[in-house]
Amino acid sequence: MFTGLIEEVGIIERVDEPGNGRRLHIRASNILQDLKVDDSISINGVCLTAIEVNKDYFSVQAVAETLRKTTVGEWRTGTRVNLERALRADSRLGGHFVQGHVDAVAQVSNVESRPNEWLLSVRVPSNLTRYVILHGSIALDGVSLTVARWLSPIATVSLISHTLQKTTLGDRRVGDGVNLEVDMLAKYVESLFAPERGGLNEEKLNAMDYVPRDRNRNVHETI
Repeated sequence: MFTGLIEEVGIIERVDEPGNGRRLHIRASNILQDLKVDDSISINGVCLTAIEVNKDYFSVQAVAETLRKTTVGEWRTGTRVNLERALRADSRLGGHFVQGHVDAVAQVSNVESRPNEWLLSVRVPSNLTRYVILHGSIALDGVSLTVARWLSPIATVSLISHTLQKTTLGDRRVGDGVNLEVDMLAKYVESLFAPERGGLNEEKLNAMDYVPRDRNRNVHETI
């Protein structure tokens, strides 16, 4: 589990391709302070396991399924990637809950530079649009962001200078692919109220102690 708050930008130092997967060697510094073999790490929003850790780099293995669903297959020597270690239970939770399970690769549809902000728009695949809402959370290349504009299927996020400096999103251009993860809480809600589970009905509302609002009462009145 991650938060989408990037700790460091690493650089792909070497790519090996044994069998139908990829082994990536990534140069880093800050995150290596307590990173251990078998630890989970988010790399551009993809949760991978550290299989080797040295003083100035670490290595991960990506299987064929990961290559199919993410941008990992496009990474080359010199590619910059966003890095975040797994969330600690004793830390403040900034950003939002990010699993590192990429839902799809979204294409950048527009980039707009304005004074003190940078607008990045992506085309959300049709099967995921129901999980996106205005001012809701999404993760792009592992970065926790708020949807500033939503005109389905185009989601636009606003990036401040700090985010551009601390992540790789400033490198993105129209046509680039980014790893998209929608808010997992929306998926859980959908699952709970799915038709095969009975949907949302009066019985479920009563179980949740829902009290209907008095239609005759002014909506501005206090309880």
